[in-house]
Parts: sequence; structure tokens; C-alpha cells
Amino acid sequence: MTSVPPVTSVPNPIVAAADRLAEASTAKTPCAPVRDLVASDDVDTAYLIASRNVQARIATGRRIVGRKIGLTSPAVQKQLGVDRPDFGVLFDDFDVSADDQIDSTRLLQPRIEAEIAFILASTIDREITIDDAPDYVDTVAAAFEIVDSRIAGWDITLADTVADNASSGLYVLGDTVTRTAAPELADVGMTMTADGDQVSTGRGSDCLGSPWNALVWLANTSLAYRSPLQAGEVILSGALGPMVPVTAGSTYEATISGIGTVTATFTA
Repeated sequence: MTSVPPVTSVPNPIVAAADRLAEASTAKTPCAPVRDLVASDDVDTAYLIASRNVQARIATGRRIVGRKIGLTSPAVQKQLGVDRPDFGVLFDDFDVSADDQIDSTRLLQPRIEAEIAFILASTIDREITIDDAPDYVDTVAAAFEIVDSRIAGWDITLADTVADNASSGLYVLGDTVTRTAAPELADVGMTMTADGDQVSTGRGSDCLGSPWNALVWLANTSLAYRSPLQAGEVILSGALGPMVPVTAGSTYEATISGIGTVTATFTA
């Protein structure tokens, strides 16, 4: 009698995708996109993939200290070929604001973008509007987000980047102002330089019309996912202009009018 080969079960796509991204992070080797496991526009499943790896990091002792909004700038959406915002979480070891030099070896394919950062004064436990948003903010800062992708060549769809914790990397907080002293954020101008040469410009209005709109989108989306923004968290608004590939050994500086500057130097 001819034996029948055993039926092999198809791996859980959420587990398989999360494991692929986690292994790429650990091995410091970019991986293939995960859209062979989850549809390119299946955002809910992509967030479940991201959540699995977030929970794994929490189990090792890492703490969530904030959230990041991604894909808020039309220029960045065009760069990556996506058409809507997403979000990820910030862990305590993502903050390199105090580092004289950022260790380039921590990153795979880093890019840098200038943003507004909000430090929350209180938990946002209800839906808010742009008129409400400032009431929940204590401090506004000039910031860099150093985005990174575990996916080779940044070959991503929306689901790929969502699953990858919104292509999170590191962040730097620079000069700050109190919320009451902050300028109208839609009107601020941003200029970024690399080793003194201008590489990116933009305005607050390039971030969903205003960084306040980005905060509202994140607060209400997080509430819908039953994970409200918490008092004390750092919120990165999303890019004010095009992101720029990071060159090891270079120094980047961004000036945001009415708020101040932020600087990041990477090791060679």
C-alpha cells in the first residue's frame, strides 16, 4: 500500500510575519516583505502582527514611552507609495536625545525626518477634535524621527510598514516650548541640513494640514484600538517634509520656526 504523506498545516500568517520581522531585527539583515502573508491593504491584520512583536519586547523588560504617527506628509507618502497615515509605538530605548553620537550599527536602512513632538499632559480617553487637542499637551518640541525598515530596500506597502511597527527606529528631542507658547503649528517652517548642506524643507501644513490634526488622528485611532494615549507619552507627529537617507558619520540639524532646533550625529 502506498503511504499517504502527512498533511502539513499552513503556518499562522500573523505568527509567520511577526517572526520574519523579529528575526530581521535580531540578525540585522533586512527581510522580504510580509505581503505574501497578509494582503497589502489588510491594516487590521498588520496591526496584529506589530502587536505580537510589541508584546514580545515588553516581555523582555522594554517599556512603551510614546507613539509615532507615520505617513502624514504627502512627500513621504509619495516616496513610499502609500496613501494614508499609520502608527507605531516608541520604546524607552528608542530615545537617543542624550547621545553625543547615535550608534549607526543599531540601524539597518535608516532615514531621518524632522517632526513636531508632543509631550502629553494628560491621558486622552475620549474622542477629540483639533480644538480639544492642545488641552492635552504640556510641551511641544522640535524632533527627529530616525525611521528604519526591517524590509529589504524599503520595498513596502501599507500593510508591510504597519506590521513593522510603522517602520520605527529611534528619535531625538531638541528644543522645546510650552504648549501655550507654541506658534500656530500649521504655519511653522522647517529646514534640515546634513553637514551644513540643505537636504529637506517643509511646513507644518505638510503634516495632515497641521501637526494638531495628526495628534487628533492618532488619539482617536488609538482609542478605537482600545489603547488610549497616556499622560507623559511622547507623540511624534509625522514628517514636515521629505525624509532623507542617513549617512554614517554625518550630522543632521533641523530648525523649526518658533520652536527651535534638533541635532543628530551618527557614528562612522
